[in-house]
Amino acid sequence: MGKRLVILGAGESGVGTAILGVKKGFEVFVSDFGKIKETYKQVLLHHEIEWEEDGHSEKKILSADTVMKSPGIPDTAPIVVKLEKAGINVVSEIEFASQFTEAMIVGITGSNGKTTTATLTYALLERGGLNVGLAGNIGKSFAKQVAEDDFDQFVLELSSFQLDGIKSFAPHIAVLTNLSPDHLDRYDNDFQKYIASKFRIAMNQKEDDYFIYDADDEVLVEWLEKHPIRSQLLPFSNTKKLEKGAYINNEEIILTINNKNLTMPIASLGLQGKHNQKNAMAATTVATLLKIRKATIRECLESFQGVEHRLEKVLKINNVMYINDSKATNVNATFYALDSMETPTVWIVGGVDKGNDYGDLLPLVNEKVKAIVCLGVHSEKIIKAFGNVVDIMVETQSMQDAVNVAYKLSQRGDSVLLSPACASFDLFKNYEDRGRQFKEAVRNL
Repeated sequence: MGKRLVILGAGESGVGTAILGVKKGFEVFVSDFGKIKETYKQVLLHHEIEWEEDGHSEKKILSADTVMKSPGIPDTAPIVVKLEKAGINVVSEIEFASQFTEAMIVGITGSNGKTTTATLTYALLERGGLNVGLAGNIGKSFAKQVAEDDFDQFVLELSSFQLDGIKSFAPHIAVLTNLSPDHLDRYDNDFQKYIASKFRIAMNQKEDDYFIYDADDEVLVEWLEKHPIRSQLLPFSNTKKLEKGAYINNEEIILTINNKNLTMPIASLGLQGKHNQKNAMAATTVATLLKIRKATIRECLESFQGVEHRLEKVLKINNVMYINDSKATNVNATFYALDSMETPTVWIVGGVDKGNDYGDLLPLVNEKVKAIVCLGVHSEKIIKAFGNVVDIMVETQSMQDAVNVAYKLSQRGDSVLLSPACASFDLFKNYEDRGRQFKEAVRNL
């Protein structure tokens, strides 16, 4: 590998990669097409790393031996197209950093549930006494942690964009939580391309590695049958009895691996809902493979309360529960959210539509939703999809307005649910910003 490393994008993954690059003796140059956050600038200055913002100096970039491209930059960006034409190696942070660690890696991907599964897996391993780091699409940069910490294991939450930039990366344990159409705008509106991207997590795995997956996901199972992988398969299911892997029977999770058994009553899980049973089964399978004690696993599953912005209960006001599910950036995630509602619901939805098909939500909306508050730029499709099912639909352009309208439309015993089913980039920095604004608006009621 040549020694000139150019990094495109000076966010968390870019700056983390720069720190690791310097440590490993690379000549590093960081280039951001937009503005670099002040905090990241300070880090680059501290490490004496050359950087630029508000544009790309082509000559400097095309002189690279290796380019680390941040996941937010599409392959169609002009500078990336030029790099590919020049035959320059373009990789993701995950690919770059994984070459410099001996740590055992658990990689977790999927359309939904990956953050909860990754956070829960990390909690199980840490409580089990392992020296483990959590990175990828979550928390501190993987590359930065490889540079500065000496972990024995890493739990990585991986997006399809991060997996698109791998060449030799191979997690010892890979988890694929589920597949549903998402980010199709980045995959030529072709679901098959998106599925192939997710399955890259297993492409370099060997026979002594493991692949944990949802056996109830027809799309996933069908793809596996047509494109067999080398690693050992460990399925989990809510509906089928499995000889090995995890399944649910008589309100209990039953896990069997290498003649080891674990049972856990569903009622004692800290996280409720069918999707969370699956997240728990996936995380428990990882913990069992890594020999975490049964008692530790049970204790951790009982106490784990979930992640911010994922069906997070904010406040009860006038006997109305306000729930923040800002992390639901696609239809499938919102499906789970609506499915878990047990009271009449005022639903705040909308944002940047990523080619959504709202058809799957119709039965749930019909059953659970009393009013819809549209928030964001793409309201037309939502109004068209649900206009015949829901009597009250209101369009809003700010979180404050949306929450105020929802407050007026709700009655004692109702729930107000923010579950946008869309990306957040029209009115917010990201889904976290959207969730925090929701919580603030609720607290100000």
